[in-house]
Amino acid sequence: MVQVKVQPRSSRRGIECASGDILKVNLTAPPADGAANEQLIEVLSEELKVRKSSIRILRGASSRYKTVEIKGVGEL
Repeated sequence: MVQVKVQPRSSRRGIECASGDILKVNLTAPPADGAANEQLIEVLSEELKVRKSSIRILRGASSRYKTVEIKGVGEL
């Protein structure tokens, strides 16, 4: 499991940095209708080279702070 802080409506998308145990991810999508969550899964999938189906948001679907499960990747 990975702790993630998302920044929706950013000027660019991608993994910005890791601060302690939290991974910061910038997203261009707005936080409406699940668009930011979908883009978060897409960005993590591209950056970590895993399938989108291997990524699941466990907690924080409507929050900037999320707990994400990623199968097929070693401990992050």
